Amino acid sequence: MSAPWPVDLNFDRAAKALHISFDDGAAFDIPFELLRIESPSAENKGHGPNPPPPKGKANVGVTRAEPVGRYAVRIVFDDGHDTGLYSWELLYDLGAHKEEKLRVYRETLQERGLRDEA
Repeated sequence: MSAPWPVDLNFDRAAKALHISFDDGAAFDIPFELLRIESPSAENKGHGPNPPPPKGKANVGVTRAEPVGRYAVRIVFDDGHDTGLYSWELLYDLGAHKEEKLRVYRETLQERGLRDEA
């Protein structure tokens, strides 16, 4: 069986969320904040074993999105970040596990004494 394929992507600037639907019937609203903090870029993933999480992304916006072949989308955020390529598999995972990922992110900020200031 092949991986789910996106059938609709809508970047809702007012809601600050990506609405994405897949051909298996799954549909998700992924907050821009989660897209930004989970960006698959070197800036977010760091080069060391335990990079600090990005902070101040609660109100981040998306200025545009660009297709990358047939496998991903490059999202350009209003904070200037534009290097992460979001595969369909990654977007599905973020949608399916958004509450857990946001919870872990906020706990990590708190454990490290960081504030998520906008």
